Amino acid sequence: MVKVSVLTGPERRRRWSDAQKLELLAQAFGPDGSPAETARRADVCTSLLYRWRRASRAVAEPMGFSPAVLIEGPGAAAGRTDGPALLVELPSGARVSVTVGAPTALVTAVLRALR
Repeated sequence: MVKVSVLTGPERRRRWSDAQKLELLAQAFGPDGSPAETARRADVCTSLLYRWRRASRAVAEPMGFSPAVLIEGPGAAAGRTDGPALLVELPSGARVSVTVGAPTALVTAVLRALR
């Protein structure tokens, strides 16, 4: 069966409110959600759902400074005694311990991968 949509008037694009976008994102990416099925029901491309999700994450997770906690004693946080270390705990629960001798390129690559 073929579906044909006839658009008349000067406006050809649909306008989605923020509430409508969030509802579609909840349907698509929530538990038991399917982006493809949600896109079919809403008559939009799946790429639009992914674009909305990326935009909502950018607004929800602003870049900025994080609080730092100083733990007394060498290696007190991770049980290490081979020198000072930086322990990074990400909101996702991932933890990375960076020692003094770690190469800058390696530390940068690991933190970008965990972002």
